Amino acid sequence: MKYFISSDYHISHANILKYCGRTLFMTKKDLEIYNSLLNSSEEEQRKFIISKESLAIHDKAIIRNHNERVNDEDIVIFLGDFCFRNSKGGKEGEGTQTKALELLKLFKGRFVFIAGNHDKSNSLNTPIISCKLRYGNRIINCVHNPNYVDMDTDINFCGHVHENWKYKRIIRGEKITDVVNCGVDVWCFRPITMEEALTGLNRWKKENNYK
Repeated sequence: MKYFISSDYHISHANILKYCGRTLFMTKKDLEIYNSLLNSSEEEQRKFIISKESLAIHDKAIIRNHNERVNDEDIVIFLGDFCFRNSKGGKEGEGTQTKALELLKLFKGRFVFIAGNHDKSNSLNTPIISCKLRYGNRIINCVHNPNYVDMDTDINFCGHVHENWKYKRIIRGEKITDVVNCGVDVWCFRPITMEEALTGLNRWKKENNYK
């Protein structure tokens, strides 16, 4: 049995492809439109609707990538934003309605869900906002949004920030914590093992001369 950690699959959430630059999954036509709008106004970019074909490519790839790494007996700590809303509504092209509990059957592993800001309208109804893990001799705090890290814990795992950064040191007053962004945007759209997250963090600290 292995322990995996991940975040921000955003299954069936079309807008995430353009807002977070998930161009890998866009059709040729969508990619051309996306690239042509990079220097356009936010209003023009909002008008661009991701095709159903691109969204289908995205969702199939996320599910495939997950299942290629995770086995049924493995534990997956998921740090929020699993899929799009469970209810109807929203603007045209924003995403397609999903039922998270049905969608979950497509994924291998036993999930522990931390609530993300996009999880309020799906059928997971997860009550967990954060949790602490003991992994070896380390205590790790897990939370979706890095704004809410636990400064009394040396290491925090988070999601939410997508492609913006992979590791970050947060200093508040005299307290310091190091944060790993476990979102798929910075991990080749795959879940990672606990060892991979911690090894990457240690390498980053060494490169930056952090103790």
